[in-house]
Amino acid sequence: MLTADLARSRTYEGTITPLFIDADEQQYRDTAEKLIRIFEEHLGEPKGELEDTIDQLTIADTDYKIVQGLAKLLKDECEFETVAPVEPQEIRQALFEKANGSYPIVRQPTLGEDTQKLEVYSSVADQLGITLEECYRGMYADLEENKRLVRFGHRVSDEYENADDSTTTTRLTGDSEESYAEDTITVDWLLTRYNLALAQAVLYDATEMRVRVWDSFATVFSYVKLFGLMHRIYPVDSNGNRVASTDVADGYEAILDGAASLFSKSRKYGIRMANFLPALPLCDRWEMEADILDGEGGSTGGTLSFELDYTDDLSSHYSAQSDFDSDVERTLAQKWERANTDWELIREDDVLDLGAEVMLPDFALEHPDGRRVIFEIVGFWTPEYLDEKLSKIREADRDNLIVAVSERLDCSSEDFEGMDDRVLWFKSGIHVYDVVELAAEYAVEVSPPQ
Repeated sequence: MLTADLARSRTYEGTITPLFIDADEQQYRDTAEKLIRIFEEHLGEPKGELEDTIDQLTIADTDYKIVQGLAKLLKDECEFETVAPVEPQEIRQALFEKANGSYPIVRQPTLGEDTQKLEVYSSVADQLGITLEECYRGMYADLEENKRLVRFGHRVSDEYENADDSTTTTRLTGDSEESYAEDTITVDWLLTRYNLALAQAVLYDATEMRVRVWDSFATVFSYVKLFGLMHRIYPVDSNGNRVASTDVADGYEAILDGAASLFSKSRKYGIRMANFLPALPLCDRWEMEADILDGEGGSTGGTLSFELDYTDDLSSHYSAQSDFDSDVERTLAQKWERANTDWELIREDDVLDLGAEVMLPDFALEHPDGRRVIFEIVGFWTPEYLDEKLSKIREADRDNLIVAVSERLDCSSEDFEGMDDRVLWFKSGIHVYDVVELAAEYAVEVSPPQ
């Protein structure tokens, strides 16, 4: 995403709006094309040289924030590594030991006619089994500006082209863990990604987000859970008004609580909302409203209104799939793949009707003989959210609903009155066979044996 200093927005009469660019405007397309070419031409080159070239382009362009913003998004798709035949620290240590007491080895030595320095470098190079140039360049190869651009999107530097599978790869993922829909960087990708990033930047200071979706809700709510957003979900009609039950619902509304109410105006939760935003353009029809703290860190004490919807023509770089988990859920799924059990762990996409509100469980467990259980994991710690989660679980009133609860939460078996025997308590992780044992006891037959 963009850093706060590269964000561009306008406030007017209590609202805040990102300053989107027209992706069809030729000047922006030319700038994007130049930047992409710069990154491609600097594959294998030091990071410092890449940044110098970007700065030169920025000086020549009047839209400083736009150029730097586009460049920031391209850097997120890069991988920089220390390239040296021997660890730079080992080279430095050998050089300093050799030169100790005689003369200093400076940060940027010039070989020239300085035979003493040349003798030191040559001696250390021979000692380490590398060339004189490798010794010279490798001495400070681990400095940030000297790290080499080894991967840009799907393109890899020639010297890394045949690297083994252990080499870290980057497929348009930047610093995040999401799966992305494409792996080729183009002008259109960069410009549409930039507009989305501008909208994300507005959300850094969000205190609450309200989203309404009329399709692809399983995918959207999977991202809600992926980013650990505390949520309440309600059924709505075609106009976005809440209705009594899922039977008459056309879509769903989610209320996502934010930083001011839960984390003392920390940006931590706002950034999670910003990370979630790209999930919404995966829907054909969606709406979003958010309350944004007014001023730096909410210094004025008020809030601004921020609205987006499907007519803003934003594109998502996330995958339209629903198999996303929190860390606890992801780890459990990985363990399940290695476990020896007939029970199948599947991502749940059922909606449990609670009347005015709904509940989307985390998983379902199914057995070949037709038995099935619904499996919910309770891992959020805030008292308000925990109370609402427990209330939902009790209200769901499903005999085949089992629950895993973190021992770190401020709750006990008394909070699960009437179903405490269906609760699995866990510390750092959930054990597969503990879940299987509980599932076998409370599963109900919902389909004929396979």
